[in-house]
Amino acid sequence: MRWWLAAAVCWAALGVVACGGKPATTTLPSVTTTTSNLGPGDTFEVSVYGEADLSGKHRVSEDGSINFPLVGRIEVAGRGAAEIAKLIETALRDRKLLREPNVSVFLLEQTSAQVSVVGAVTKPGSYPLTRGLSIIEAIGAAGGLTALASGDNTIVTRKADGALKRFQVPVDAISEGRANDFALEPGDIVFVPERIF
Repeated sequence: MRWWLAAAVCWAALGVVACGGKPATTTLPSVTTTTSNLGPGDTFEVSVYGEADLSGKHRVSEDGSINFPLVGRIEVAGRGAAEIAKLIETALRDRKLLREPNVSVFLLEQTSAQVSVVGAVTKPGSYPLTRGLSIIEAIGAAGGLTALASGDNTIVTRKADGALKRFQVPVDAISEGRANDFALEPGDIVFVPERIF
């Protein structure tokens, strides 16, 4: 019964035969941190060069803004890290607080965007996308692989440019240091199949 359930989940979630077949896409993208836009509940860190009092962590409020020191309310929802940094630089310059501000923004936790980890893991579910979240970290958050997991046949399904892309990721090889890690993006679905005996 368990095998049939795994096969059904595999077919429904991925639309391909990941349990023994080959995914539609096998070339893995390079590991990068996410550049997605922020939303309410997301947390990021602002670093203003040479200005410790203006640097710190911020959580995006429900109305999509933050309250920045000496500046006030700044709308950040729907913007990426680089764009937010430019907004803060402009605000500091326009208010004549700093002549040439140098601002960096680093995403810490993206609760508005999540990844799903399903299949042969201890705690299947959806997890917030943290900065640079890798597939190994996501599986760890899901309690790790079960004893029956086929880690090297893990499939990541990703929507990009209006189309679904599927990557077969060798999780066992990554955890043993024999392959490079794989960075996840918002909305990714990680499916770990069970071994077929």
